[in-house]
Amino acid sequence: MDVMGDKATLFETGRFVQSSGEEPTRDEAAEAAEEARHRIQAEAGDVESMSVLGAMLLRRGDLDGAEPRLRAATAAGDRAAANNLGVLLHQRGYPEEAAGWWRIAAVAGSAAAAHALGRHHRERGDEPAAEYWLRQSAEQGHALGAYALADLLEHRGDADAGQWMRAAAERGHREAAYRLARALDRRAAAREDGTGTDDGAGAEAAAADTEAAEAEQWYRQAAARGHRRAALHLGAILEKRGELKEAGRWYLTSAKDGEARAACALGFLLRDAGDVESAAVWWLRAAQDGDGNAANALGALHAERGETQTAERWYRAAMDAGDDNGAYNLALLCAEQGRTAQAEQWYRRAAYAGHREAANALAVLLLQVGDTSGAEPWFSKAAEAGSVDAAFNLGILYAGRGEDRVALHCYERAAAAGHTEAALQVGIARLREGDEAAAERHLRCAAGGGSAEAAYRLAAVLDARRPPVSEHELGESSLNVKTECEEWYERAATQGHRRAQVRVGMLAAARGDVVEAARWYRTAAEAGSRNGAFNLGLLLAREGSEPEAAVWWERAADAGHGRAALRLALVYARRGELAVGQQWADRAVALGPAEVTERAGRLRDALREELSA
Repeated sequence: MDVMGDKATLFETGRFVQSSGEEPTRDEAAEAAEEARHRIQAEAGDVESMSVLGAMLLRRGDLDGAEPRLRAATAAGDRAAANNLGVLLHQRGYPEEAAGWWRIAAVAGSAAAAHALGRHHRERGDEPAAEYWLRQSAEQGHALGAYALADLLEHRGDADAGQWMRAAAERGHREAAYRLARALDRRAAAREDGTGTDDGAGAEAAAADTEAAEAEQWYRQAAARGHRRAALHLGAILEKRGELKEAGRWYLTSAKDGEARAACALGFLLRDAGDVESAAVWWLRAAQDGDGNAANALGALHAERGETQTAERWYRAAMDAGDDNGAYNLALLCAEQGRTAQAEQWYRRAAYAGHREAANALAVLLLQVGDTSGAEPWFSKAAEAGSVDAAFNLGILYAGRGEDRVALHCYERAAAAGHTEAALQVGIARLREGDEAAAERHLRCAAGGGSAEAAYRLAAVLDARRPPVSEHELGESSLNVKTECEEWYERAATQGHRRAQVRVGMLAAARGDVVEAARWYRTAAEAGSRNGAFNLGLLLAREGSEPEAAVWWERAADAGHGRAALRLALVYARRGELAVGQQWADRAVALGPAEVTERAGRLRDALREELSA
């Protein structure tokens, strides 16, 4: 069961004594007048007034004043008085004598007395007797009796428990309504987690929706009667559905009644709405009531503000409350401050408690200090617990050892869970294997997830499939329509991928868009791309700006671009600066590739002959 029920009252309704929590407020003067009237009538021998007056005094706590009235009314055969006399004796500490009077009232038909007698027997371990009397009470329509019977049957695993819990809920018992909602909620969740055929799955989903909707209605009824946990669950349902305003109202109702989890949830709702200060007030209230999640949230808030000592104090409070996130966040805080030993200590604490991200972070920390053998089991543990980052990191670990097949398996596992970089690695591996279809599939996933490298490689795969375009086909219609591969090149280029920027520049140049080509070449060159600098030089030279072109070629040549060095050799040779030209030709010979080496060698020899002539 989810929780034990509300403490069941031993009082009855109508002119019987009621629970102080359920008694409506009344005008004190009117109540005093009614008591005076019943007192006069009781002294005149009216049995009903004796019973009512005794109940009023009992409710007020005047046991000495209530007892003689109740005994007198009981002696006259009033069953309500017998029930309330039992209540009085139970409060005085005479449970057996109380049970005797309850039996008399129950036999006379008092449902409240039957409920009280059933509770009495259950407290003494006599479950058969307890069930008998509770059933008598429940079958007479007594809400508390139905609830107590349901609780007893549920404890025994009896299938009839649900029937009586529902009966109690329908009769207004708020704890019964809450527990019925919890049972429906759990059944709906179990259905959603189940598997089966398509038809079966559809039926299960429909049943789950029906049960979830009914659960919400019972939560709402219990919450409306002041059940704080029901208000909390109702708030969570509404928040999940996006009805944040109403969710906030129920969280507030529950939090004001002392539910720490509701105060914490209200804090998160307020934070998401931008009211951080009010959020902190509710988190503080929840944390002071022992809510670890709220303490952790306060720690994160103070950490964001740079108040590390206060943050650490709240993280420790979260740990003390059993929240493993406190240990994990404290480890992060220590790591940021360079306190590696303390970070490892807290990562270990959270990791041993089952915190998967702490296990992954611990493994990363161990890897950074060279403890590969210590890192591997923590990566494995985190990956098995569902950490996608750990599965990817495990792949990197195996790849570093040359265990490519095992690494690929780890990458595939992470990629299947949506890890972008893992999908890229799988795509690259499939390209090496020649499985272009599988490679494209994974590269699309990675590119869609924001990987610039994946977008570039996907564009290259698509680019390689394009048939060469002959000159007579280069009409305006084909030049102005961007292909899918160009769109992926542009996406990668926009994300700062230098090779993609060069390629986009080349495609723009092919379309005759010199300005666009120059923009992308310049962007790539300024980011350090030697090909971008070389191509920008070519573009500038064609546009008649050879001096500026030489500047970019020099930058490319200094970065190891052989063709740029050859171009510079030719520029200086034309200018008559033969010695400088020979130096650049020597450089081009050394840089290559073979074609450049051959041409640069011939140029160098010619310049050498001319210099020696």
